[in-house]
Amino acid sequence: MSSQWLMSFSKLMSEDETTALRKTLEAAVIIAKSKAHQGPVRDQCIIELALGTGLRVSEIGQLKLEDIDLKRGGNSLIVRHGKGDKQRIVKFSSKLKTVILEYLEYRDKDTEFLFPSERQDYMSSNAIQKAFKKWARRAGLPSRFSIHSCRHFYATALLKVSKNLRLTQVQLGHSNPQTTTVYAQVLDEEITEAVEKL
Repeated sequence: MSSQWLMSFSKLMSEDETTALRKTLEAAVIIAKSKAHQGPVRDQCIIELALGTGLRVSEIGQLKLEDIDLKRGGNSLIVRHGKGDKQRIVKFSSKLKTVILEYLEYRDKDTEFLFPSERQDYMSSNAIQKAFKKWARRAGLPSRFSIHSCRHFYATALLKVSKNLRLTQVQLGHSNPQTTTVYAQVLDEEITEAVEKL
């Protein structure tokens, strides 16, 4: 396997770190809603979406309302222009659906994009990155983490729960299955169990 695909523990947010990030945002959202502020509510939805779908930052920015199925039993979204301009459907949890619905109910802009921007139709990758960095810093997370760290966290968590490499590959939109296998190496507990069964 090429060295460029080696996944290190330093790139992964732990459960405790993601919990700290989520709690920091939850507290900020309560305050923001009491003052009719939009930013933290939007940022919470962005970060929960990243943690709950593993979307690339560019895919998050370009999401449109028509791309998201929030009907009963829907819980999915369409990435229309993924890497290599490929399209895919990504499933997500009922918990994330609630976060998205609450954000849509609260936001004050009527636009086709899920995350509109003051300067253009949708938030740029840089703007999304800055939003993540802001809340990660407030949550006390190491500065090495980026919005892409949410994708790494999602991939590892999904693989750990499902034990299904193909499913994880499809959700992430990897054209090469070898790309997905890098996440398997960080699952020490599963590796130990597998070795014991040999």
